[in-house]
Amino acid sequence: MSFDSDRVSTVTFDSYSTLVDVDAAEKALAARVDDPEPVSKLWRSRSLEYTFVGNHVDEYEPFYEVNRAALQYALDAHGVSVSASERDEILSVYHELDVFDDVRDAVGRLGDAGYDCYVVSNGNPEMLDSMVDHADIRDLLDGVVSADEVGVFKPDAEIYRHAAARTGTPIDEIAHATAGWFDVMGAQHAGMQGVWVDRKDSPWEPFGPEPDLTVPDLTALVDALVGDESGTAD
Repeated sequence: MSFDSDRVSTVTFDSYSTLVDVDAAEKALAARVDDPEPVSKLWRSRSLEYTFVGNHVDEYEPFYEVNRAALQYALDAHGVSVSASERDEILSVYHELDVFDDVRDAVGRLGDAGYDCYVVSNGNPEMLDSMVDHADIRDLLDGVVSADEVGVFKPDAEIYRHAAARTGTPIDEIAHATAGWFDVMGAQHAGMQGVWVDRKDSPWEPFGPEPDLTVPDLTALVDALVGDESGTAD
């Protein structure tokens, strides 16, 4: 697909893996799990699977609770026994995940260039409040949109349409930046331009449409929209 920067007036960002690094959750497991990497990966994948299934069986719970259930499953699947309080201590890492280095500068540059900037996330409001504060970007955002407001998760079209209404932007004037392939496709299906933030140099999915734009980080997205620091458009 071809990215049309001229029709973008609002940029929305996913949170987890896009603004903050969910792989940092592995650190919280390390003190209690001999081999934390596979537990962490299963935790994350199961959490997403629960949201996908929940959308289709009308089973909605706030993302923090979905994440709790996924963590419990990952621990059980790997034979790790921890107390409920220890599990919740691991889970609480989602309130202070490491922020990618490019985030504050990129969002600030977009705001300076006149773009409205929002977070649109599966996270429930409490999670997103702590994420935004920890990332130190609250002053740079025009707002935060949570799946909790509509009771469905990405990639259901309803959340993207709700985000467009919340931002007051025609949906085809929104570029949605995300590290999640399913989130790119969901945004595109709803009428946004989908920007894949491929921080890990991964292959794109051989299923469904291509992203409208693929960038290695948010700095490259800013360059695609407003040009380099000299103000010369790409």
